[in-house]
Amino acid sequence: MTSVPRADDIEIRPIAEAEFADWLRAVNTGFLRAPAPSEEEIEGRRRGRFIEGRYLGAFDQGRCVATFRSFDQELTAVGGAVVPADAVSGVTVTATHRRRGLLSRMMARDLAAAKDRGDVVATLIAAEYPIYGRYGFGPATSMAEWTVDVPRTGLDARWAGPADGGRIDLVDGEDVRKLGPELHERLRRDRPGAIDRDAFWWKANTGALRWDPTWKQPFFAVYRSASGEVDGMAAYEVDDNWGDAKQPLNTATVRWLIGTTPAAERALWEYLCSIDWVVRVKSGWRAPDDLLPHLLPDPRAARITTLADWLWVRVLDVERALEARTYEGQGALVLEVAGVDGLTGGRYRLEASPEGASCTPTTRSAELALGLGELAALWLGDESAVRLAALGRVREERVGAARKADALLRTSRRPWCPDMF
Repeated sequence: MTSVPRADDIEIRPIAEAEFADWLRAVNTGFLRAPAPSEEEIEGRRRGRFIEGRYLGAFDQGRCVATFRSFDQELTAVGGAVVPADAVSGVTVTATHRRRGLLSRMMARDLAAAKDRGDVVATLIAAEYPIYGRYGFGPATSMAEWTVDVPRTGLDARWAGPADGGRIDLVDGEDVRKLGPELHERLRRDRPGAIDRDAFWWKANTGALRWDPTWKQPFFAVYRSASGEVDGMAAYEVDDNWGDAKQPLNTATVRWLIGTTPAAERALWEYLCSIDWVVRVKSGWRAPDDLLPHLLPDPRAARITTLADWLWVRVLDVERALEARTYEGQGALVLEVAGVDGLTGGRYRLEASPEGASCTPTTRSAELALGLGELAALWLGDESAVRLAALGRVREERVGAARKADALLRTSRRPWCPDMF
């Protein structure tokens, strides 16, 4: 009779590149996909992505039963500065090996290495809500998806182009790879919560790299302002759905849409709602305060179909994180930050103004006590300390500290991460 292996008997280590196929099989198993990866998938996901030492696996009798990977990322803080981040992805534990501390061991190893590298934060997109809070992560941005009922929008059915002198052009993937990176750089520098997109991202999202046989080439639309500047871009696909009376019932689904000006966003949404035969537009992942509904004459034509947490952040360096962002107000605040693993935590005095900020360890009495997850949400400006205090997730050690924190930390627009990773 074979006994269940103890957790200590399961080896956790970085995988060699030759083990990538076995590691990917475990990833597919964990995400309930067909477990055996094709040669195209193995090569497509490995090429340009495999980083020695950043892919971890847990091995039981030579078989990979848990996975974890991380990679370098840049995250935009409030005000436009970027901070180095440890992006966590590909996290799975096979159902036969749950509750043995495998994720905890992999996470501890990775976060310690990230701290040693000098990363300011770690990031991830959580498939399940309850998992990552115990490691100091907290939801720091949210996302919304809208479904637009085109006939109800009140938009002019005869729309033939932007009224501002700009223009919409359809382009191919090669054009997107040339024009997209610079446009996205402008967007991400202006939006807290945004992350960088590497060359792999642009190739994979334009068809230059393919490994999924179901992948469908999208349409690409570019908005140019009256001066010829590329200020917006969208990728979308359209289904082929006709009713019994030969009436078009097609849906345009946006894969991604970025605009660096309100005019660009307006023009792209109006274009998508003007496409012949399209009666619904699905927006894809947007910020919860996106302009979309109110760009329509009838905002009720845009119905929210998803509203959920999105980017989770774990602060690794409190001082650098709070000093990296900008502040519209002026003041000082003493924070008691509870650590979870000995890597981060302590008492800090933040002094901030529109001219800059300093954050230093202090022995002064704390005004606001909070965990690392709550700090992450406040750091990017998405959450209210007053609201968190009402929920019992932060504690005022001095009356009025939560309102003071909101005056310093909240932002006029909500942070947004347009990407999945």
